Amino acid sequence: FILTGIPGLPTSGYWMALPLCCLYLLMLLGNCTLLWTIKTDHSLHTPMYHLLSMLSLADLGLCLSTLPTMLSIFCFQSTSLRLEACIVQMYFIHSFSAIESGVLVAMAFDRFVAICYPLHYASVLTNALIVKVGGVIFTRGLCVVLPVAILIKKMPFCRSHVLSHSFCLHQDVLRLVCGDVRVNSLYGLTAVILTKGLDSLTILLSYMMIIRALLSIVSQEARAKAFSTCVSHLCAVLIFYIPLISLSITHRFGQHTLPLTHTLLADSYLLVPPVLNPLVYSWKTKQIRRRILILLCR
Repeated sequence: FILTGIPGLPTSGYWMALPLCCLYLLMLLGNCTLLWTIKTDHSLHTPMYHLLSMLSLADLGLCLSTLPTMLSIFCFQSTSLRLEACIVQMYFIHSFSAIESGVLVAMAFDRFVAICYPLHYASVLTNALIVKVGGVIFTRGLCVVLPVAILIKKMPFCRSHVLSHSFCLHQDVLRLVCGDVRVNSLYGLTAVILTKGLDSLTILLSYMMIIRALLSIVSQEARAKAFSTCVSHLCAVLIFYIPLISLSITHRFGQHTLPLTHTLLADSYLLVPPVLNPLVYSWKTKQIRRRILILLCR
């Protein structure tokens, strides 16, 4: 396959490679710092921060999945990619995306229990339960995408081998198949509905019940304090789902949109959450912010 950089812009020159390298460095540094902070501070060994660690691991997975091809294009002007390598990259991108979606659901449940049933929080959300939930989330993400990779491997490619992005996405690769893609398309849609579709509905339902519980609180100060614990998670949900939904709609119904639109949406979907999530949680969570400031002062 032939990968595409940014349509209309040359891939040669350091003017694009340098910001991209800085962006990836920021992703790696932010998520690794967050993981190290949670690991070394025993006061953060609670269900909420264990889930935050899983979110950082999913972000690191997304970051490292796109890193090889993005840097090869903009740093070394190498745009070719073998079919096997493309399928492997596609598998990990969609797997870590499904894992991140599942972690966001678990974090929504964590906030729901903390606000609606605060007295039962410690007994319901134990560390053992979080480990099991994490195992289910990672297993689901890895298994649900596997048939997608197997099905696409058996497809014949006889059209143009030029992809629309700097990495391999299922919808983009499927566009180049010259055989019958109904099974692939149907399973891909089913996988999206069973992961991100159900996840988004679950998060929405959780916040409807959270808002209902908040409205029953008489004290406005207590209401604001309770809602402030959800702000970081809400930001993470919006950062992840808005580019994802926009990209899905554009791929299915925006055949006549500019190629640059597809590229920017795909880049936002895969690059923005790993960059912003550590910044959001570091800024909004007092314990993490204090721990990082102590580290910097040393």
